[in-house]
Amino acid sequence: MAKDKTPVTQAIRELNAHKAEFDLLPYKYEDKGGAAGAAQALGLEGHEVVKTLVMEDENKEALLVLMHGDKEVSTKALARIVGVRTIHPCDPQRANNLTGYLVGGISPFGTKKRLPVFAEASIMDLETIYINAGKRGLLASVSPKTLVGILQPTLVNVAL
Repeated sequence: MAKDKTPVTQAIRELNAHKAEFDLLPYKYEDKGGAAGAAQALGLEGHEVVKTLVMEDENKEALLVLMHGDKEVSTKALARIVGVRTIHPCDPQRANNLTGYLVGGISPFGTKKRLPVFAEASIMDLETIYINAGKRGLLASVSPKTLVGILQPTLVNVAL
C-alpha cells in the first residue's frame, strides 16, 4: 500500500478539529506566483481563490485580511473600518512569526497567534472558495459557511 504523501499542517488539523468538509488541491508552487499562479495551476478563476494577507496598523497590531485572488485591498478603507490611521502589509518574517506559516503558504486556519480576521463580504457569495491550507502549493476547497463557522470574520467591503 502506498503511503499518503499529503502533508498535515496546522490548518488541516484545525479544519479536521471542526469536522469541516474540505478537499485538498496540491499544485506546483511558483515563487511570487501568488493567488493568480495558484488559480492558473489548478484551472480556477482568480476570483474564487482567496488569499490570506497579514497586515498591521501603526501600533503593530496585526490582523488577517481574506481577499479574492484577483482583487487588492484598500488599506485606507480597511483602516477606517478598524478605527486606526494606517494599515500596511507585515514584513514576511513578522508574518511568519505571527502565523507559523511561510509567505505563499499562509492559511487563516491554525495560525500560531489568533488574529482578528476581516473577510471581503463578496467571498460569501461564492459556492466554494479555494484557500491556502498552510503550505506553499496546497489549497483547500471549502464553503464560505465553513470559513465563517471556524474563523468568525468581520465582513468588510474593501476590495479594489
